[in-house]
Amino acid sequence: MDEYLAVGKVVNTHGVKGELKVIPMTSDLSRFEYLLFVTVNHEGNYKEYRVKNCRIHKNFVLITLKGVENMNDAEKFKGHELLVHRKHAKPLDEDEFYICDIIGMEVYEGDTLLGILTDVLETGSNDVYIITDNNNKEILLPAIKSVVENVDLEGRRMQVKIPEGLLDEI
Repeated sequence: MDEYLAVGKVVNTHGVKGELKVIPMTSDLSRFEYLLFVTVNHEGNYKEYRVKNCRIHKNFVLITLKGVENMNDAEKFKGHELLVHRKHAKPLDEDEFYICDIIGMEVYEGDTLLGILTDVLETGSNDVYIITDNNNKEILLPAIKSVVENVDLEGRRMQVKIPEGLLDEI
């Protein structure tokens, strides 16, 4: 598992005082309220910044970092992801996982390998896991307790039970 988690991507500056306009990469925007530090990877050099201010504005996150005082300073962040070290991340609830930790996992029903978890759709009500099989066919599974029976992060294996009728249409 990576020691850093991507929480957003800087898409622009906001105003003239160094505020960054960020597209969030988390479904829970309240996580930004807890941010004390973010890290930015500038061509292989990881630099940590203290978060001075953070607010939500029109589905974007506007964030001010210590040492980024004007628009010229902020311009250098455009296109970069904001990362959070796992030790600074808000703890997850039971049965919650960081998307980056489950992508690439083998997904089984019983002893049958269905494929690899290749993506997660965040739909609002519940996430949907995209499982890609050996023939590049996709299976869409709702990420709910009745479907996802077990997730073994260490073993990189997910055990699922496909609801009756879900694959009949394929």
